[in-house]
Amino acid sequence: MHYIFEVTLSPGYTAEAYAEAWIRASRIIQQAPGAQGTRLHRKIGDPSRLLAIATWESKAARDTMESRLPERVMEIIAEQTPYVEITLLGEFEAPEWEVVPEP
Repeated sequence: MHYIFEVTLSPGYTAEAYAEAWIRASRIIQQAPGAQGTRLHRKIGDPSRLLAIATWESKAARDTMESRLPERVMEIIAEQTPYVEITLLGEFEAPEWEVVPEP
């Protein structure tokens, strides 16, 4: 499963500042069963918008983690709330197979 979010930064708040918090929270979240990684990308031409992608083995695994969100993660999210708006763009099933062109 891929969970895709758009992160909009408040004026004056930097992607680097948000990325530091993202890493702190991700290190904790990625210890949960079924976590398979996270990525954060800047939008070309708009440094105030980021794309966040979290990958999980299943929706059930992510739902379980969310129901037991560690206190430290909740604190990190709360400290970022004044500076960012996060919009869930969608939850996507990973394909059973994928074709990747050779370099």
